[in-house]
Amino acid sequence: MSTATSTQIQLAARPSGWPTHDDFRTVTVEYAAPAPGEVRVRNEFVSVDPYMRGRMNDVRSYVAPYALGDRITGGAIGRVVASADEGLPVGAVVLHQHGWADVIQAPAATFRAVPELPGVPLSLQLHILGMTGLTAYVGLTRIGQLKEGDTVFVSGAAGAVGTAVGQIAKLLGAGRVIGSAGTPEKVALLTEKYGYDAAFDYRAGPVREQLAALAPEGVDVFFDNVGGDHLEAALDVMNDGGRLALCGAIAGYNTTEKAPGADNLANIITRALTLRGFTLAAHLDLAPEFAARMTEWFGSGRIAYDETIVDGIDNTVDAFLDMMRGANTGKMLVRV
Repeated sequence: MSTATSTQIQLAARPSGWPTHDDFRTVTVEYAAPAPGEVRVRNEFVSVDPYMRGRMNDVRSYVAPYALGDRITGGAIGRVVASADEGLPVGAVVLHQHGWADVIQAPAATFRAVPELPGVPLSLQLHILGMTGLTAYVGLTRIGQLKEGDTVFVSGAAGAVGTAVGQIAKLLGAGRVIGSAGTPEKVALLTEKYGYDAAFDYRAGPVREQLAALAPEGVDVFFDNVGGDHLEAALDVMNDGGRLALCGAIAGYNTTEKAPGADNLANIITRALTLRGFTLAAHLDLAPEFAARMTEWFGSGRIAYDETIVDGIDNTVDAFLDMMRGANTGKMLVRV
């Protein structure tokens, strides 16, 4: 088997505030022929996600921070192009977490083979059919304890997770689903394509006022991707016994100063609210249940999705920065 050249993106410096191109470095890595038990994969799609910003900081979190000079790791999907492992032959489609590179060579155990479904883009395995969809499902079912007829509020609803949350909530019997997004176009998309009953543009006015107007009978489940003023607004309108599933806090990812805390935390006590943060790794036992339900929903045409695709591994940093600024609708991906 031949050698190969790989283009990879590394973390060059820890960002202060908003990341810039200077915080990253593009390098070329040469691979020899795969050793026994190794495979070489040419990626077709690479994921850029909000959680990656947190891993660029050297702080305690649920997963170790990226090391300076190391490749940015994360979700990707590709095909085996060289193999020294019987379990993953050439041509197999695999998911992995090796991240921002056009070619990856590593032990076969670090890749997971997935079926290539007729007429279904491989990219969907990185979002609505994969971890993104599972994140939405876990947050609504195990964390949010969604019940039929509940009113659900989703912050950052036009992103990859948010578009999944709204649809899954309705499929699970939510009575009313409300979302926030950053442009009038995205607001329209939520109600016209993704089944949201109501949505608002968080840039058009105070979030507290807009949410209160759309939820006169309160909210039972809040799925939070944003934090900040969205969390504060949700605490205003939560019904007694409400559940808040805290998935992300993108509003604070690039700040350099500490933001003031919510001024209505007493509502947690007086309304007997449950706030629970979660990361997906602790709930992977729900993956088979999610896969069965999503397969049925998707196969029957009840799932919509959007992708914002940037071409070329050299443009991965641009895709990441654009995603952090909210330039994407649905899942942001790099097509290698």
